[in-house]
Amino acid sequence: MAVDKTWVTAADVARHAGVSRSAVSRTFTAGASVSEPTRQRVLAAASELGYQVNIIARTMITGSSNFIGIVTAGFDNPFRSKLLAPLVHHLALQGFMPLLMNADDPQQLEPSLRQLLSYHVAGVILTSGAPPLSLAEEYLAKKIPVTLINRHAALVGADRVSSDNAQGAQLAATHLRAQAAKNIAFIGENAANFSTRQRYEAFCSALPDQHIETLFCPLGGYQAGWDAAATLLLKQPQLDAFFCATDMLAMGVIDYLRAQQIPPGMIKVMGFDDIPQAAFGAYQLTTLAQDTDQLASHAVDLLIKRIEDFSRPGVQKTIPVKLIVRQSA
Repeated sequence: MAVDKTWVTAADVARHAGVSRSAVSRTFTAGASVSEPTRQRVLAAASELGYQVNIIARTMITGSSNFIGIVTAGFDNPFRSKLLAPLVHHLALQGFMPLLMNADDPQQLEPSLRQLLSYHVAGVILTSGAPPLSLAEEYLAKKIPVTLINRHAALVGADRVSSDNAQGAQLAATHLRAQAAKNIAFIGENAANFSTRQRYEAFCSALPDQHIETLFCPLGGYQAGWDAAATLLLKQPQLDAFFCATDMLAMGVIDYLRAQQIPPGMIKVMGFDDIPQAAFGAYQLTTLAQDTDQLASHAVDLLIKRIEDFSRPGVQKTIPVKLIVRQSA
């Protein structure tokens, strides 16, 4: 049966299937009650007519949608790119569609985040490096669930998922001690960064007898690692190991050492994240692997539970990390 219009409507499907308009709606609403024979007739009619659910129209009617806002910053950061893929995957498995918002531009940040409200998002996921938590509070005030990944905040209506930064830093300290490192430096991102702070404090606690040369980099990234290595080695030429809060910092350190013609292995270098580039032949970086699939899976699971019951107690999930030993340390 051909329908002479650009968009096939639910009413068209109902007429073709010989059912009510509400039966079509229930068929395409997760969890709604509809008999199996009716569901099969509706699905067959929808397939024949090429019907697609009008999500925008449903949103206007019900006041909610299957959109989930994902707010992140640093799209050029390999770890955040590695995290986005499983987030999108696990949302899709649960029937949700991601709306990705870039938090890099301060001037566009608040308008973009508030624009999510116009889509009647069912929930929001904020990743590390994302915007001020005051904006998360705006969503929560409107009863929109929020899940934080690798961020810390005790917000009513928000759940948290983070890697075990303390465990990772302790593993790094134990490994460098086993490598007979005596003069160790720590390079981190901004000192206010949640993950950097946890990794630094746990690393120092695991090496109470060591003086740790420390440098925090306001912007982080590859060039920051290069510059930090130059600064620290000028200050302390006897350094024999670097523990970096991210792999990108560590790669900058490795390339700086190479540029200074320091023989490989003379100065140990460790990172944190296990981004794909860490395994490249030019780096062979010893690092702590964050389990991005588990971070994403738990974040989506907690968000769905919060959507179902906004008033439930807040939950904090901590995901173990794994030491990956390669040639850099």
